[in-house]
Amino acid sequence: MGKRNNQRKNAAMMLDSDDDNSSVSSTSTMRSDLMFAPGNDEVQVEKDSLLDQAVDALYEKRGSTREKALASILEAFNSSLQHEFVEKKFATLLHQCLNCIKKGSSKEICLASHVIGVLALTVGCGDNANEMLEESLPVISQAFKSGSESTKTIALLECLAIITFVGGNDPEQTEKSMQVMWQVVHPKLKSNVVAVKPSATVITTMVFAWSFLLTTVDGWKLNPKDWQESISYLSSLLDKDDRSVRIAAGEALALIFEIGSLEKFSVGTKSSDDGSTEEGNKPREYVHIQGLKAKIINQARDLSAEAGGKSAAKKDLTNQRNMFRDILEYFEDGYSPEISIKVGSDLLQTSTWSQLIQLNFLKHFLGGGFIKHMQENELLQDVLGFTPKKKCLDSENRLSGSEKRMFRSPNSALNKARTQQLNKQRMLSALMWGMMCSFWMESF
Repeated sequence: MGKRNNQRKNAAMMLDSDDDNSSVSSTSTMRSDLMFAPGNDEVQVEKDSLLDQAVDALYEKRGSTREKALASILEAFNSSLQHEFVEKKFATLLHQCLNCIKKGSSKEICLASHVIGVLALTVGCGDNANEMLEESLPVISQAFKSGSESTKTIALLECLAIITFVGGNDPEQTEKSMQVMWQVVHPKLKSNVVAVKPSATVITTMVFAWSFLLTTVDGWKLNPKDWQESISYLSSLLDKDDRSVRIAAGEALALIFEIGSLEKFSVGTKSSDDGSTEEGNKPREYVHIQGLKAKIINQARDLSAEAGGKSAAKKDLTNQRNMFRDILEYFEDGYSPEISIKVGSDLLQTSTWSQLIQLNFLKHFLGGGFIKHMQENELLQDVLGFTPKKKCLDSENRLSGSEKRMFRSPNSALNKARTQQLNKQRMLSALMWGMMCSFWMESF
C-alpha cells in the first residue's frame, strides 16, 4: 500500500493567525503615528512595572490576589517574550511560583505550574533551565502525593514535561521525570494503601507528557527494568472507552516503534531456572515481540474503521479514525504522517512521529501564545526545525548571489542532503522490522 495522496489533508491543521497579525500590525501603525519613540519606551517601562507589581503580589497572603497576579504574568508571557524581565526576576518568579504550588488552591497550583512552564520556554536551555528542573521536581513530586484532583494533576504533569524537556541535561534526569509521571497512574503502593483510580483526562495527559519526553531520549539508553510491560499497558489503553486515551496510547506506541527499542518496553521470555542462556531465549522473545506487534496492528485497524454510535461525537470519531489510519500505515509500510501547520504566513511541517508529538504538546501547552512563541522563540524554532520568512529574509540580505544559489536552489547540496535524510528515515522505519526478523530467525 502506498502513501495516501492527500496525506490526511484534514490533519494539516491551520493555525490561521493572518487576521490577528494584520490587526496587530494596523494597531501598531496607528500607535506609531500618534506616539514618538520615547513614548514606546514608556509603554515598555509600564509593562515591566505591571509585571513587577504582579510578582510582588505573589507575596500576598490572600490566595485570590496571588491567583490574579499569576494570571496577569501568564498573559504577559503569552503576548510577548519577556527576556529582559526574566533576566532580572528569574529566580524570584520561580521560587514564588513553587511556593504557590506548595500552599495554594488547585486553581493557584494550575496557574503557577503554567507560569513555570512558560518561564522555562522563555529562559531556554542552559544552567537556569537545569536549576528550574532540579528545584521544581521535588515540589511537583510532593504535590502529586498531596491530592488527586484532576485539574491540578494535569497542570503539574504538563509543567514537569516542559521543564524537563528544556532543562534535562542528561537521559537520567529525563527518565527520572518520566518515572514520576508514570507513578501518577501506576503508584507504588504499600499493602495498606488503596489506589485511587485516575480519570481518563489524567491518563491521557500522563501518556501525552511521557511520550513528549520520550522523544528526547535515546531509547537504547533507557533502563528496561523500569519500562517493561509499558507496551502491554499502552495496548490495553487502546481498548478503553475514552477516545483521547486511545489516541494518546496509539501515538506513544507509534513513537516506541519509531525509535526502534520495542524490546525495552516489553516483557520478553525470562531465563529459565535450569540454566538456559539468554541466547537460547531469543527465538521465544522474537515471537513474543511479533505477537505484540500483530495485536497492536489489529487494534489500530479496528479503531481506524470504528463505527459511530448514537452518542459518538462526530469530530472525536473522525480524529480517532484518521490518527489510527496513520498509525496503521506506519506499522505496515513505514510511512509517518506529514503534517503542515500555518504559523502566520509561514508553514511549519513535521515528518516523524517524534516531531508530531512535540508539536502537538507544545501547541496544546502554549495555547494562544503558540503563534507568538513560534515566531520569536529560538528554542522552539530549533526544536521543530522552523524558520520564519522574516528571519530567512534577514539572513538572505547578508548572503551573496552564489551563497543564495547554494542554499536556496532545489538542486543545492543542502536541499539534496535534507531529501536524502528524510528518505533514509523512511527506509529505516520500513526495514527495521525486516532486519529484526532476519536477525531472530537465524537463532532458530
